[in-house]
Amino acid sequence: MNELADEDRAIYEWQLDVPGFGEKGQAVLRNSTALVSRAGGLGGPLCFSLAAAGIGKLIIAHAGDLRVDDLNRQILMRSGGVDRPRVESIRKTLAAFNPRIEVEVVPENLSKENVKQLVSGADIAFGAAPLFEERFLLNEACVSKGIPLIDCAMFNLEGHVIPILPGTSPCLACLYPETPPHWKRRFPVIGAVSALAANIGAMEGIKALTGLGETQYGKMIHFDTATMSFQKIVIHRNPECTICASIP
Repeated sequence: MNELADEDRAIYEWQLDVPGFGEKGQAVLRNSTALVSRAGGLGGPLCFSLAAAGIGKLIIAHAGDLRVDDLNRQILMRSGGVDRPRVESIRKTLAAFNPRIEVEVVPENLSKENVKQLVSGADIAFGAAPLFEERFLLNEACVSKGIPLIDCAMFNLEGHVIPILPGTSPCLACLYPETPPHWKRRFPVIGAVSALAANIGAMEGIKALTGLGETQYGKMIHFDTATMSFQKIVIHRNPECTICASIP
């Protein structure tokens, strides 16, 4: 494991003061690679927080060109990038913010063709895609490799985060054996709600990597900003799950 440089200690000085984290936790982050599926309204602030924390490398998969209606929530994007590939704005913004981390951008969304290769280079994965098909693919690949997955989602004024550790906690397919009926690609979004889910997800990922605090495996962290209520909902492994039932 690469040790911290003096510049790392200077940049993350306040972070190193967190009890139970310190230089050991920072070094773990510095040597970790995170895969993020989509860097839009949820994945964008998640990537930003991981970059701020000093993750060593981000692999970010996100296809398509930036649209005007993305700008209310996709904080890695810039208005000058409209009609250009989203990955261009993602790379430039993160490089300007923290040039000490490595950022690999992939101009594709997760698919059956690329998911295994993308997951193979990661120590942890974060799911921030709006489509269940992509979330299911990432879940299956993470279970197969045995790495933590932090699944993050939001809708309207609500959001949830599900930390998943294969063999220890339920996987996403335990909770959702199939795509929920009537799910639509477009749904109501306020950027602050997406960012709240993102930052809860980022903290769960940081804890999963470094051992800081207590990662909420086996629970769904749910919030409703309409009433500003938070709850942790216990979820259980499905002994007949087609994805993770065979794991001891």
